[in-house]
Amino acid sequence: MMRTSHIDLAVIGAGPAGLAAAVEAKHLGVKDLVVFERDERPGGILRQCIHAGFGLEKFNEELTGPEYANRYIKMAESWGIDISLDTTVLDIDKNRTLTVVSEQGGLRQVACKSVILAMGCRERPRGALGIPGTRPAGVFTAGHAQRLINVEGYMPGRTVVILGSGDIGLIMARRLTLEGAQVKAVAEILPYASGLIRNVVQCLNDFAIPLLLRHTVAEIHGDRRVEGVTLVQVDDRWNPVEGTEQFIECDTLLLSVGLIPENELSKAAGVMIDPKTGGAYVSDYFESGVEGLFSCGNVLHVNDVVDNVSLEGESAAYGAFRRIKGLPAESSVISIEGDETIGQIVPQRITGLRDVTFHLRVKRPMKKFILQVGDRFEKKYPYARPSEMIWVKVPGDIFRDVRGSIIVHCEETS
Repeated sequence: MMRTSHIDLAVIGAGPAGLAAAVEAKHLGVKDLVVFERDERPGGILRQCIHAGFGLEKFNEELTGPEYANRYIKMAESWGIDISLDTTVLDIDKNRTLTVVSEQGGLRQVACKSVILAMGCRERPRGALGIPGTRPAGVFTAGHAQRLINVEGYMPGRTVVILGSGDIGLIMARRLTLEGAQVKAVAEILPYASGLIRNVVQCLNDFAIPLLLRHTVAEIHGDRRVEGVTLVQVDDRWNPVEGTEQFIECDTLLLSVGLIPENELSKAAGVMIDPKTGGAYVSDYFESGVEGLFSCGNVLHVNDVVDNVSLEGESAAYGAFRRIKGLPAESSVISIEGDETIGQIVPQRITGLRDVTFHLRVKRPMKKFILQVGDRFEKKYPYARPSEMIWVKVPGDIFRDVRGSIIVHCEETS
């Protein structure tokens, strides 16, 4: 029979969300908690993000990714938090019992009062895109190439084309250039960049790297190794425009075409997934539809800035702490829905009993507009882009007499 242990709180993932959640849970008074991490070291994706730009909101100073992660690793050590490395969580059931396996501990079960899901996200691979052509060496996701250069010390190639203008792709355009490679172009199928504008400026414009909007890769050429790609312009329906094909010689193609929240464990536990975010439907306490299961960070929705990920981890820890201590449950009676102007919104349901911060993205770029939360709240903004998440804090008392649903809408103004 499989060994079973009992703990108050399990945090799955020792990235920025998981570490922040564990530290905050300890600070609140949760004594018996374990962080499960399948990698050999804590820190998550931050370990390979050696560029600066982290910590501006959380620590009021500019840090690199490893420096930011180290801050939380040191905090976890000071609190005596148990981080179980090289340990994979295989399954979660609805009763919050984890099946975990590791070389040292073998296969065992862990029953928990609360579980915080902080597994992060993964990159969308070539197979999800259906790009025609051969299957030569030299096709990498941007994050994989980042790990090769920054952690393993290998150069993926010398002449590079990048498909997609996500933040990792933009940062890798700069990184490859600094390492001596030639980045010939960044192709983006959308009519606007899908990464932060600061990264477009600092990583492309400052290095004179072309950004080709409304372009995609029509074909990959090469047998044993990539020899080049054919780019093509697309119309408003993303169909190739005949006669716009151009061949670019290169030995490497990087894919920066989106991130997918890592929710296989969540689905196994019966957590309902929001198709707009790719993560769980959660309350303003970051609790999913399964009692005692909380979600935060990039497994909930893909964030732009790591500081926001840490804040979500702390909020999830507070919700988990309430469950562990058996505090009165506050049912979420108000459903939050975005209309056609909203790409995604979190949380999707609220109690209406406390202030709530909504995290949302617009569906298309906007200039001056008013963000409306039903007919109860509105706020003016000078602009918005789908690549930049909007955080808006709304007083809870305006929802006290509301039942049913509230629609969130963006109204452009002159």
